Amino acid sequence: MDVPYDLTSYVRVLKLASTPSWQEFSQVAKIAGAGILLVGLLGFVIFVVMTVLPGGA
Repeated sequence: MDVPYDLTSYVRVLKLASTPSWQEFSQVAKIAGAGILLVGLLGFVIFVVMTVLPGGA
């Protein structure tokens, strides 16, 4: 592990990084929220199916 090389690569990445505009942040937040809701809905559907089927839980 070459520490000076690692630090320079980290600094280079930080220099390239920029804060997103409000539109970009809003779009990413909506997509992430939709993904979370989708996973929660899928888990709920699996729960309902497992409790309705005989021998489920």
